[in-house]
Amino acid sequence: MKFLTTKLCAFGALLAFVAVTAVQAAVPGISGPNFNLTASADYISQPDGARIYSWGYGCSSASFLPVPAPGSQGPGASCNGMQMPGPTLIVTEGALVSVTLVNALPPAAGNTSIVFPGFTVTATGGVGGRLVQEAAIGTPVTYTFKADKPGTYAYYSGTQPELQIEMGLFGALIVLPNSASAAAKCAKPAGPYSLAASAYGHPGSCYDREYLFQFSEMDSRVHEQARLQVDACTSAPCPQIAVANEPFRPNYYLINGRSMPDIQDTPYSAAYAHQPYNGNPHMHPGEMVLMRVVGQGRWQHPFHFHGNHARVIARDGNIIVSQTDATQLAGPLLFTIPTVSGQSVDAIFTWTGQGLNWDVYGIAEAHTCNGKPLPATPGDTAAQSAGFDPVTKEYCPDHGKPIPVTPPDPQIVLNGQWYGGTPYLGLQSANPTPQAPGTLNQNPEAGYAYMWHSHNEREITTNDVFPGGMLMMLLIDPMSWTIDETL
Repeated sequence: MKFLTTKLCAFGALLAFVAVTAVQAAVPGISGPNFNLTASADYISQPDGARIYSWGYGCSSASFLPVPAPGSQGPGASCNGMQMPGPTLIVTEGALVSVTLVNALPPAAGNTSIVFPGFTVTATGGVGGRLVQEAAIGTPVTYTFKADKPGTYAYYSGTQPELQIEMGLFGALIVLPNSASAAAKCAKPAGPYSLAASAYGHPGSCYDREYLFQFSEMDSRVHEQARLQVDACTSAPCPQIAVANEPFRPNYYLINGRSMPDIQDTPYSAAYAHQPYNGNPHMHPGEMVLMRVVGQGRWQHPFHFHGNHARVIARDGNIIVSQTDATQLAGPLLFTIPTVSGQSVDAIFTWTGQGLNWDVYGIAEAHTCNGKPLPATPGDTAAQSAGFDPVTKEYCPDHGKPIPVTPPDPQIVLNGQWYGGTPYLGLQSANPTPQAPGTLNQNPEAGYAYMWHSHNEREITTNDVFPGGMLMMLLIDPMSWTIDETL
């Protein structure tokens, strides 16, 4: 990943970027309704070079969900071995879900389990536990429940949770609305990078792309204490692991199990064998992006997104509608989502550039607004009309308006050959010294990029080094640019 970090103060954290590795947009996971998970131990990696002993759920017998198309998931997508977060379980509304858990943790870890908040669960096998039936070593347990309503949900260990969740035993469950209700509410079917046409079978929850963001923190000192006790007892019976997790001082802050910049690498990259999920959202102007946000740690993390507010449509699988008119969504517009422990929030984000007061595509890229061509004379209002263009999605009253700044000269810009040409869409030839295509490795994408990150400054560090932690970029590409989300 290479991108400029020149902040444009006039509109917050808008950044120019140069090159981005294509990623898979639809939420990667495994399809159900029957799952076989194994809890086991291994090491995860961090950008500072640390390898941290962790526990996680993994799978071997469930098939990988075919998104965006069967056979295109790439290497490493078979869901073998432990991973953090655990596999995203994807089922359809009304399905009878069965999850069998095998305990392959070290003897000192003791029993383990899974709780599925929001569902009525029946457990068979295993051994009795304080919160839920548990899997002992050699004694698996099966959890069964009906996925009776769509939404995004957390799942996690209910055994010694103050330790086992910290060690990495958590994941997400997505329940899709049944195809009939989802399709009937939306003007178009599900796209190649979305799991369904809508999130809740409600017209206000229709979307074009989707991403899952699981926020968690990690105190590597707790993990090291656990590792030492595991190494000290290799065969049962072992004393229960006891760690000093207070005061709790996290030094790694994760989204989908990774920190910046690792988070923007491809999903299922061989560099992160046990952290397959990334966070690298892309979109075109005007697209509706479904943000599935889950708080998986002990702390609340303020998920702050630049570029626009997002409309909250549901919390914990409960869609928020008006009490007097159920066809109207009633969730708030937020610019920061509090990721409360164990809580999920679904929100819809979109971006058009409205309010910037210039043509977001620039005069160098041929485009129209509501069928009218770009005015030949700057300032000509004849080509402008109210509303948004149905194709380019730009705000037409700003069509043709010049950018109120002079783009930097690519011959002298500090970033040299990695300079993208301009931080504005399609303005390669608007520089004081226009460059021929390919000159200085200029980026033909020439899009917008906004920081999406924790609003707690401590949490955008990796072991106290900035930048890192809970930080990623939203990339907004011009409509003429094909977003290749395949692996």
